[in-house]
Amino acid sequence: MSEETAARRGRGRRPAAEVRAAVLAAAGRILLQDGMQAVTFDRVAVEAGSSKTTLYKWWPSPGVLAAEAYFALSRRTLEFPDTGDIRADLIAQLTAFVRYLKEEGAEKPVSELLGAAQLDPGLARAWSESYALPRRALARERLRVAVRQGQLREDADLDIIVDQLWGACYHRLLVLRVPFDESLVERLVDQALYGSAPHGAHLS
Repeated sequence: MSEETAARRGRGRRPAAEVRAAVLAAAGRILLQDGMQAVTFDRVAVEAGSSKTTLYKWWPSPGVLAAEAYFALSRRTLEFPDTGDIRADLIAQLTAFVRYLKEEGAEKPVSELLGAAQLDPGLARAWSESYALPRRALARERLRVAVRQGQLREDADLDIIVDQLWGACYHRLLVLRVPFDESLVERLVDQALYGSAPHGAHLS
């Protein structure tokens, strides 16, 4: 053990990765329990056993911290499965997303984060670059595999499929503000995969 490491341990300082994980866990708990407005640097620092100075150094605003905490919380829940059956995998992933929103407490925080992102460029950038675009890439890659396996047409518009599925949930959540639950999922997936035309019909 180096003298620097010994000195650090002697002062009781935790490794940066450990501090960051504790901060994100604390911010995530606060976000789900009390909403975005409760995620302040003061409260998170106290609950994480960290200094407020550290939080200011790592995150430009409490909103960006709240967003990163949401990303960390949702990552495992919203993993994209690959069982070889694209319909089943889309249903499984979208069901996990809707259940996370409606049953596991994420609906209010997500609405608040997306609302705040309209006025906070740093939060908007964090949401897009660290969450929305990476999750979209995961969905598109799973759909590409389905194309290679012959489960989707070679000319299928993968971005439109993603928009139809997840966009429909965000539209109901943020624009229409109407109730929905996981019973919507199978209908969304079948509509995206099979469309509205009668079987065997060729529309001009």
